[in-house]
Amino acid sequence: MHNARSYILPLVMLLGAAGSTAALTVWGWDWLAARDSSTRVISIMLGSCALLGAIGWLVLVSLKREIGRLSVVIEDAATEGSDHGIAVSPWLMPLAESMTGVASSANAKNTVLSTQMREMEIRMRLSEVERAHTEAILDSLRDAVLVTDSFHEITSSNRRATELLGIVSDDSKRAHIHQVLGATDIEGAIGEVLSSGLPNVSRHIERSMATSLGEGVFDITLATLPSADANGVGGVVTILRDVTREKEISRMKTDFVSQASHELRTPLSSINAYIEMLIDGEADDETTRQEFYGIIKAETERVARLVDNMLNISRIESGIQKIEPTEVDFVKVINEVKESVALRAEQKDIKIVTKSGPLIYTAQADRDMMVQVVLNLVGNAIKYTPEGGRVTVEVDSDESSRAVLVSVSDTGLGIPPEAVDKVFDKFYRIESYKRVAKGTGLGLNLVKHIVETMHKGTVGLESEVGMGSRFWFSVPYETDTG
Repeated sequence: MHNARSYILPLVMLLGAAGSTAALTVWGWDWLAARDSSTRVISIMLGSCALLGAIGWLVLVSLKREIGRLSVVIEDAATEGSDHGIAVSPWLMPLAESMTGVASSANAKNTVLSTQMREMEIRMRLSEVERAHTEAILDSLRDAVLVTDSFHEITSSNRRATELLGIVSDDSKRAHIHQVLGATDIEGAIGEVLSSGLPNVSRHIERSMATSLGEGVFDITLATLPSADANGVGGVVTILRDVTREKEISRMKTDFVSQASHELRTPLSSINAYIEMLIDGEADDETTRQEFYGIIKAETERVARLVDNMLNISRIESGIQKIEPTEVDFVKVINEVKESVALRAEQKDIKIVTKSGPLIYTAQADRDMMVQVVLNLVGNAIKYTPEGGRVTVEVDSDESSRAVLVSVSDTGLGIPPEAVDKVFDKFYRIESYKRVAKGTGLGLNLVKHIVETMHKGTVGLESEVGMGSRFWFSVPYETDTG
């Protein structure tokens, strides 16, 4: 096929020559027939044009075929990269080889670029997935995370930071930290860490600050981020950990230890003093010794109650204490408590009255805890009611909240208005009432924990100075122990 194609041009020339001969023959006859020179000239010109036209037409046809073959060869080299030989005429061979090489080179480069593009797409997708994972991890943190650049502009923040600092995701992106936090210690700390000019520099501070969720104490960690060239500082990451609750618990523990130590010191000092008097022989007669023994026993019981109350409150607050719910009949509970305090009430000539309707007042609760609650309330009523007074314990139902309602009313001293909100606090006692009766200041706090924390109930108080007080609590018919 290749050899046949190589003879196309000579064939074209041969055909041209034959055509020229035929044309000259015709023109010769015409010339012989013609008698003037103008006719001969025209005839020769017409013959030459015909000859050139025939040759040109044959050349164009040949070129068209060769160019078609050349296009097929170049297209095959560009798309498939195959090399099946170059099927063109020898005089087009250099051009075909050159263009085939260019096409093959372009095809190879295109393949490399396509591969690189696919790799870049895969890396981009992986990068997007990793970024989504990172954002999800940051959003799951309870700490606020804020990232600022070298111009103090916010570049990133997690969900907690958005809630805490009131950041609007779209508007505050690239906002200056001063616009979000204002002139705070945090802004100054970010500036100080950034001015160090060194990557991986960190600082740790603790500050109180106002947030969109309220006032709080925060443990703040700041660390510089490397710049793009890894030689400078590109920004600062700030982590704000809310330690308000931890600080409050720490303060409460400190206060608890201090108050517990104070409350324990008084009875222990009294016990120690009377024991020393007994050792020194200051109790000459049996009556005095019995009196000392009675005081020591009472103070010892006071210490025991204090320790028991502290342990119970601690177990409840830590979640260790669990309830054992049973069907508790509160009428039976108040009658049991009435019998246990009858002697104390009789010594002060205080009448205890119980009231209940015809219904059976029961609820799912821990019976021992309910006895302890009613006993504390009735015991306090007797303690702070003058001789000849009255204590009324009443049981009823509150259908609106589906709960049993127990109230303890007395005709005692009453509680000042400024102390109403504090009587359920640990170790709180009304200063002017300390001379009236001794106490630990933990009984009402324990009542509140048992009812509200353990039984999801409610505790309340109504009082008027000089007119007595009414303490009440309600326990749902069905207690959620979860």
